[in-house]
Amino acid sequence: MVSGGYWRLLQSSVGISAMHAQVLPNNKVIIFDRTEFGPSNLSLPAGSFCPNKDCTAHSVIYDVASNTFRPLRVLTDTWCSSGSLDPNGTLIQTGGYGDGDHVIRTFTPCDTDACDWCELTATRLVDRRWYATNQVLPDGRVIILGGRRAFTYEFYPKNDFLNNNKSFYLRFLVETRDPEENNLYPFLHLLPDGNLFIFANRKSILFDYKRSIVLKQFPLIPGDDKRNYPSTGSSLMLPLRLSRTGPPVVEVLVCGGAPAGAFLKSDKMKVFVEASRTCGRLRVNDPNPQWLMEFMPMPRVMSDMILLPTGDVIIINGAANGTAGWEDAVNPVLNPVLYSVNEDPVRRFTVLSPSNIPRMYHSVAVLLPDGRILVGGSNPHTTYLFTGMYPTDLSLEAYNPYYLDPTFNSLRPSVLSVESGNTVPYGQRFGVTISLSLYKPGTAFVALISPSFTTHSIGMNQRMVILNTASVVQSTVFSYMLVVDGPTNSNVAPPGYYMLFVVHSGVPSHAVWVKVM
Repeated sequence: MVSGGYWRLLQSSVGISAMHAQVLPNNKVIIFDRTEFGPSNLSLPAGSFCPNKDCTAHSVIYDVASNTFRPLRVLTDTWCSSGSLDPNGTLIQTGGYGDGDHVIRTFTPCDTDACDWCELTATRLVDRRWYATNQVLPDGRVIILGGRRAFTYEFYPKNDFLNNNKSFYLRFLVETRDPEENNLYPFLHLLPDGNLFIFANRKSILFDYKRSIVLKQFPLIPGDDKRNYPSTGSSLMLPLRLSRTGPPVVEVLVCGGAPAGAFLKSDKMKVFVEASRTCGRLRVNDPNPQWLMEFMPMPRVMSDMILLPTGDVIIINGAANGTAGWEDAVNPVLNPVLYSVNEDPVRRFTVLSPSNIPRMYHSVAVLLPDGRILVGGSNPHTTYLFTGMYPTDLSLEAYNPYYLDPTFNSLRPSVLSVESGNTVPYGQRFGVTISLSLYKPGTAFVALISPSFTTHSIGMNQRMVILNTASVVQSTVFSYMLVVDGPTNSNVAPPGYYMLFVVHSGVPSHAVWVKVM
């Protein structure tokens, strides 16, 4: 029986509203807003250079363990931008608005107060990237795709001298643009065959980015609901479960959104139609893939979907009426919903305990290494506005899923060591040693989860790989070694940092960071 979990307020204010967030491999979270909202509620350190005479911060670094934060200085506008971690754990952050729309920024994590944003001056984006999507590729590069009136994609780093100053046209981005757009922040998933699944509006394709060829057009998702910004739904690839018997089943989930015409009604007329109630689930490696449609317990737009260490999905944040955009939604949905991936469809959804803070336009949610969900932001206004029905929110809170209940402590594993050090090699067998007071045979597995870059209901690079378990060996009275096989190759798990969880009887450990290489 799944309980509803519980919420904890972490910070009543971090001084900025969390529009973008990225968990870093040193257990810190970089959070940032846009620079053109006007002054924030957090000052830069005394003596700092003040971009555009604004001496307030528009970015912070949040320390999970100490529940503290410090201001960072970002120079150009990051509004509605995108990002990815590179294989070494540095945030590669791309685009934005105005003076930031061609900018590439980096943030390299550190354990002192010395690290801050760096803006590249010698390398810039070829095209404007505002509402674009990023995905880490098997070779460690990042593809940056789409954006407002940008029907192209490009790569970073730009170390291929033939293609340094090139972007590549993708007709699909033109075909999916309608009078409301509804194709911004396209959903992008790297598949285990090395190709990309791209979804925008209601259409989806299998795309070979190396040859710039559309390999397959998938069926339209049924119904009239649009799924991408501003009719903002959310999407993720369900966990890849590896085995020795063949390639993994690959399924994509798309939930929420808004009906055709909803954005024009909300933005121009302030008529807020009901959001989408449906989720579509597509087994993309079937010979004849077809969407399986399911109904959520409530309508939802602007929600985030997060892969839990258990392999299930949390749907969190958002509104029941309207769309993304300034003042364009009402009726916040305060209850998260658990989507049980392997449950019977009639029992797939479970409504969980509500927050008391609306999280609507420009809010975020990310998975932390301790299994909590960090939630922040919400600012449907063109400036910081602390009055009215849905004021700008500067707080951070944590949603604690059911598995963190102390009643599960006897089933909760602790990771003692990873045999290969903190690296996970492709295709090689290694051991993970855990301590556990009550072991239930056959219920333990090892999962790798990549930390996503989250903004506007899209978790870029979000990925979960469940490793094949070869054997479980008892080491001492209360310790066991799970012998597992590393990811098959870099198509299955691109190189970089992952949170390694051990899940036992549905209860996850605290994660340890490993580098897949």
